[in-house]
Amino acid sequence: MKTVIMLLLGSMMLFAYTDMDLDGVDDAVDKCPNTPITDLVDANGCSIKSVIVEQHYDIILGASYSNMNYSAGEQTDTYTGSVQLDYYRGSFSVQLLTSWFDSDSDSYSDSGTNDTTLAAYYRFKPTSSLTLNLGAGIVFPTYDSDLSNNNTDFTASANISYSLKNANLFAGYNYTVVGDDDIHEANRTILYQNTNSFSVGAGYYFTPKIYGSLSYYRSDSIYKSIEDIESLSAYAFYSIDTHWFATASYAYGLSDSASDNYVALRVGYYF
Repeated sequence: MKTVIMLLLGSMMLFAYTDMDLDGVDDAVDKCPNTPITDLVDANGCSIKSVIVEQHYDIILGASYSNMNYSAGEQTDTYTGSVQLDYYRGSFSVQLLTSWFDSDSDSYSDSGTNDTTLAAYYRFKPTSSLTLNLGAGIVFPTYDSDLSNNNTDFTASANISYSLKNANLFAGYNYTVVGDDDIHEANRTILYQNTNSFSVGAGYYFTPKIYGSLSYYRSDSIYKSIEDIESLSAYAFYSIDTHWFATASYAYGLSDSASDNYVALRVGYYF
């Protein structure tokens, strides 16, 4: 009999406690009923923050043209198509970029796939105006070199941006460990080196949908015998709607090792 009474009392106690929104707070004292199950709540049952991390994807298709090939040392028309896939989750992002090219000049012709890059980035925001992105990547040797010496490269990067109302100042640094094998032959020697590159610039949001920037870029060449690569660039971004966006960029070579002119157009879809 005692056992039956205890079970009945236990059942009454269970039915006395209700928590319809499953936040751990009794409905009798819950001041914020029907909070989402993904929210963390305080002692009153009110949301403190959501545990859902924002995430999205995008895919970007691009086409570009340049009229200089510094490795060949002569004027060359190069057309490039590219596909970029991005995944964003909170402050973390992953990027996959691959491209293919077609180059022609009076004495040179080549086409195929460029190297493919897989990179990951993490965004820090120390203040509302300051943003720091740190990244690391692997460059897979998908380019079919006639030298048969193309190997995997590794990259590390840091980018900083400071916002001033509708404007921003930015700078970036990238270090690449070049894995390609040096060539030592009777009629030629090709020596490779790791590269440092940096950029600095300023941008402005003309409207919530239109952004433009100007920047300076300088980088070591991967070849020890080639001078540093320098260029000035202009960039524009246009948000077509909540999903579609487009970018355009132009770069003017300041050094003989850079493309004389480079133009690129890209269209992306955000989801």
